[in-house]
Amino acid sequence: MSRAQGVTSQGVISYAAPAKWLHWIMAVIIIGMIPAGISLVNLPDGPTKNQMYDLHRSFGFLILLLAILRVIVKSRFLAPRPAASLTSFERIASVSVHHLLYLMMFLVPILGWAAMSAYGGDWKVFGLFQPPGIFPHLEEAGQKTMFNIHGLAGLITGAIVLVHIAGGLMHGFIKRDGVLQRMLPGGKGAP
Repeated sequence: MSRAQGVTSQGVISYAAPAKWLHWIMAVIIIGMIPAGISLVNLPDGPTKNQMYDLHRSFGFLILLLAILRVIVKSRFLAPRPAASLTSFERIASVSVHHLLYLMMFLVPILGWAAMSAYGGDWKVFGLFQPPGIFPHLEEAGQKTMFNIHGLAGLITGAIVLVHIAGGLMHGFIKRDGVLQRMLPGGKGAP
């Protein structure tokens, strides 16, 4: 267990520093990726659109790598138990939202990668390397379907993120029960 975690006789009350850092880094990237992905389809064709797509794909691949790292960190450091102040509904909602977020952190980038494979386009992660294809090349209708599924999954992720943010803000500013503070840098939270 990391010494950065707050520990009491009731157990861990705060997330470990690596978990907090990964949470906030991924939050910034994911929250930026959703509107960026929506706006990309409306840009006029040209070099700017191509560069924006390259960045979108690169950050998507980064999200996938960070999600893998996040699972490793989660298995290495103890997470706090659900706060005693949570109602039964809040516990179920919290667990459900967290599981869905983890699923989407993997699913959305993999769907984007598969769509690019179906398209057959070359792309490099931040100009460094080209990921291998993970899906067979498809005709135009299949490519559009793959990209549409990726886009829909991104929108669903956005909705889940909004629910997660609303829950955090509710605990931080309405209930004031220390749940939000457990993920804030330097925050200890409540048992």
